[in-house]
Amino acid sequence: MNWGIFEGLLSGVNKYSTALGRIWLSLVFIFRVLVYVVTAERVWGDDHKDFDCNTEQPGCSNVCFDEFFPVSHVRLWALQLILVTCPSLLVVMHVAYREAREKKHRELVGENGRHLYLNPGKKRGGLWWTYVCSLVFKAGVDAIFLYVFHSLYPKYTLPPVVKCHAAPCPNTVDCYISKPSEKSIFTLFMVITAAICILLNLVELAYLVNKRCRECLAARKARATSTSSYKQNDLLSGDLIFLGSDIPPPLLPDCLQDHRKKTSL
Repeated sequence: MNWGIFEGLLSGVNKYSTALGRIWLSLVFIFRVLVYVVTAERVWGDDHKDFDCNTEQPGCSNVCFDEFFPVSHVRLWALQLILVTCPSLLVVMHVAYREAREKKHRELVGENGRHLYLNPGKKRGGLWWTYVCSLVFKAGVDAIFLYVFHSLYPKYTLPPVVKCHAAPCPNTVDCYISKPSEKSIFTLFMVITAAICILLNLVELAYLVNKRCRECLAARKARATSTSSYKQNDLLSGDLIFLGSDIPPPLLPDCLQDHRKKTSL
């Protein structure tokens, strides 16, 4: 594995993330990726070899192992980590695309021309939607994998002994799992970290949506204030123009026109 490339990707993701996004990234990298790389293969390395059944029937142990472990923990976690981290890389790619467009635009219009993006890394427009969709996707992937693990292994724990009656086993046999307590602890650890990551994604999503709504309301309020101020200035200028004149303003009602004539006299 090229750690230099991986470090560059992490620094890019960290640069364009919020504070909650940086916490999520640290949690994923330290408590999920590193723990997976260091311990997962060691814990599940002897999974099939040490899965013993109290029968000598050929093929019975293989069939029972496949029935209880339809998908390897290690491969399932690897797929989960890949799917969870990819959306963050899409955000970095979107920023790189913006920077490339801005550079090409600068070459066409010159340095004194209009900017396409004042800050390509600022979460506005399409980049905001990309970031929000990445949060939804990451939380959804983790939630789906938690459901899959719970469906395969209720309560996320592995029993020391399982009953198997699949063919070609002659009858119901007992099969023994290697290191069930260690595997259960490791599974619970990965489940808890995934749940915390889901919570961080949802909190960050709520923060971004709330911030965007407040900005939109503030902009709308500012436009309404400027519009009302503009109308007041127009009315005041009209009063100053027609003050002291016998010619009424063209859009005023008749009663107000008579009142202004009397006032001027």
